[in-house]
Amino acid sequence: MTGLGPGLPPHPGLTGRPVYLDYNATTPVDPRVADAMLPHLTDFFGNPASSHPHGAEPRRALAEARARVADLVGAGPGEIVFTGSGSEADLLALRGAVLASGRPHPHVVTQATEHPAVLETCRALERLHGARVTVLPVGSDGLVAPDALAAALHEDTVLVSVMAANNETGALQPVAELAALAHEHGALFHCDAAQAVGKIPLDVTALGVDLLAIVGHKMYAPKGAAALYVRHGTELEPVVYGGGQERGLRAGTENVALAVALGTAARIAAVELADGAPAHIAALRDDLHRRLADGLPGRVHLNGPEKNRLPNTLNISVDGVLGHEVLAAADQIAASTGSACHSGTRSPSPVLTAMGVDPVRALGAMRLSLGRWITPGDIETAATALIRAAAAHRPTTDRAGPGPVRHHARTPAPLPRKRT
Repeated sequence: MTGLGPGLPPHPGLTGRPVYLDYNATTPVDPRVADAMLPHLTDFFGNPASSHPHGAEPRRALAEARARVADLVGAGPGEIVFTGSGSEADLLALRGAVLASGRPHPHVVTQATEHPAVLETCRALERLHGARVTVLPVGSDGLVAPDALAAALHEDTVLVSVMAANNETGALQPVAELAALAHEHGALFHCDAAQAVGKIPLDVTALGVDLLAIVGHKMYAPKGAAALYVRHGTELEPVVYGGGQERGLRAGTENVALAVALGTAARIAAVELADGAPAHIAALRDDLHRRLADGLPGRVHLNGPEKNRLPNTLNISVDGVLGHEVLAAADQIAASTGSACHSGTRSPSPVLTAMGVDPVRALGAMRLSLGRWITPGDIETAATALIRAAAAHRPTTDRAGPGPVRHHARTPAPLPRKRT
């Protein structure tokens, strides 16, 4: 299959190193992306706003990149605003919508397992701008119930923000249904799609969203390359004031090299999606799950939904072990847990906690996320290493106890749930 697994040349950053199973944290920059952006760091240095010849190629490249990002999500080129990160895109969407609403006490609805970029922005909007925020709970599958959103909406609701896919469990929210409910009450709908864009087909028109965040380093572009889809007619307060670049929403001379990188990554992702990449990755993920379940009979438990999740994401807990200890012992792989360490004491993932996962089970969780360079051989190596590491720990119910439960330093507790 073009661009996947064995059909792709080895990546220099992965060769000779542990099997990389942390693609949800960040992805290696695709060499094709690096090649495309390089001329814009050397030869084509001009300001795209300049009318002389040095501005011509940067201006053309910027427009092409914008069109490629737009094509990936079914938008128009004029609806793409380049930003410096997904967090900035979320800030522009949430702060921009709230301030542009003109309401003295605008109401915002989000949900408990959102990324801190959304939850912390909501906290700031409460603190600095008099916003009222409702944080919806999620079920044991990590999904928001549409009925819960419907009950939370009222005439002062200006924005609903629900992510497309969770970074830990891969849970896919019912975005189209939630967006339709928001629109019935006259509210805008924002979707943080950092984990979903490029991994599954997304179309902003089919989803019915007004704002959607796109992040480059989750789809094989460099860090610092991101964008926000802003539906035509959607009013936002700018995040950076100045010279009017990016529809006046994010002033400052554009980083053409990073825009080209994001556009190239979007073009490659579009080809892979058309070639069936999600099914290919899901088959490898499921093979890894089967191998672990067979090698550790009765001890492996899936966290999150079985069906409604990203094709590359496997979040499991293993009875009787701590996830971070297993990963430390399985030095042939590189992966993550959702727990945090504070002065030697581990605390469970806030995402799994919001889903009602038992603290002991949550501390045993491991997030194994696959990507472009994963091969069947990598899956075999990873499964063998994890089984060996987990089998070395005798299953008990007390050694993995959670101890004092503290909130993750970088993923704070959800906002207090309010029903206003």
